[in-house]
Amino acid sequence: MKQLIFALLFVIGSMGLNAKDTNCIAPQEVQVGDIFKIGDSEAPRYEHIKFPRPNFIIKRGGVANYKGLPGNKVVVTSVEEKMDGTLIVKIKRADGGRFFGSHWEVSADLKGALETGELVGI
Repeated sequence: MKQLIFALLFVIGSMGLNAKDTNCIAPQEVQVGDIFKIGDSEAPRYEHIKFPRPNFIIKRGGVANYKGLPGNKVVVTSVEEKMDGTLIVKIKRADGGRFFGSHWEVSADLKGALETGELVGI
């Protein structure tokens, strides 16, 4: 009986340790000038960061290569709260470059991007 209780407590305790801490910043605390890093997307494309479609990137003279995005630092340029409560942020590259060589700024659903790891707080 003691072994069963011990095993149960061990399993419950290990679940708490394995919980994924996706963000160290609450979405409501984000301000203009905060810095994030672009993470790897679990999906084939980024869902919560609204990057332009490849045909628009190519039309503006850029290269549609999504593999170079993870690890880039970005700066929040504006924060907007929608009527349904979602926070939409506009981000630009911290080094002053363009995304894909064609776009200065993109928008992102902050809460969704933080939860999925598309944006990571620094």
